[in-house]
Amino acid sequence: MTGQIITFIIVFILLVIVFSSFVSVKQGTIVVITVFGKYRRILTPGLNFKLPFIENIYSKISIQNRSVELEFQAVTFDQANVYFKAMLLYSVLDQQEETIKNVAFKFVDERNLMQALIRTVEGSIRAFVATKRQSEVLILRRDIVEHVKEQLDVILEGWGYHLQDLQLNDITFDDVIMKSMSQVVASNNLKAAAENEGQALLITKTKAAEAEGNAIKISAQAEREAAQLRGQGIALFREEVARGMTVAAKEMAGANMDTSVILFTMWTESIKHFSENSKGNVIFLDGSTDQMQHTLKEMMALNLLHTDNVKK
Repeated sequence: MTGQIITFIIVFILLVIVFSSFVSVKQGTIVVITVFGKYRRILTPGLNFKLPFIENIYSKISIQNRSVELEFQAVTFDQANVYFKAMLLYSVLDQQEETIKNVAFKFVDERNLMQALIRTVEGSIRAFVATKRQSEVLILRRDIVEHVKEQLDVILEGWGYHLQDLQLNDITFDDVIMKSMSQVVASNNLKAAAENEGQALLITKTKAAEAEGNAIKISAQAEREAAQLRGQGIALFREEVARGMTVAAKEMAGANMDTSVILFTMWTESIKHFSENSKGNVIFLDGSTDQMQHTLKEMMALNLLHTDNVKK
């Protein structure tokens, strides 16, 4: 009976030793093995074997991406407080043995690593912002990120890490500065609006003046052409009248008739035209015989003068 108990104990111990010799490592994790406190080797994801009671698991290191949020304050060159909210994304540099040793033994624990990482990022951003004015900070978001990456990459590589990304999610100032910046933006917008309105009004008035000038020019040109046409019409009318009088005078002379009959007819026709088209207007004419003879003589003189000019 005692032998069976001893055998059972021995089998149990052997089973414990066998099962403790196998280690299962999760995907995305590296296990650091030490022997009596000294680094021995690393275990990669999957099923691994270790010497029981001799090899110990020192730490489990995740090689997946990790993130941390930061909130801190910086001061610009012109003494303005700037408040940053950032997101830091980092990971283990690679799975090389030296890299894993740096990650495992550079810092006492994760808390000390995070403290050093956050303070390094804050110090780099504060040093950069201290050389810039408040009006430049908002437009230098990308420059700040590139500056931090350039400085941190070398430092983090010595720790076994790599900075994947740094995002500055929010950049704000003191309430007084934010209010003054809003007023500056509003005044600039009002200035731009006034300038645009003035330019639009200038363009409107210029176009109106050009249109009015063109209208006056077109009207004057039309009036000139109309006057020219009226003058040509009057000239043609006079020419036709003179030609008709000449033909009539020749016919009267060929018939041995006095040409004054033509003038008398024109005189009576003119009076008739005046009376028909006067539209209520009063026209005073001297209808005496002497006046008629005087008018006929003047018309005959004009007719003779015109006839002489035509013969010449």
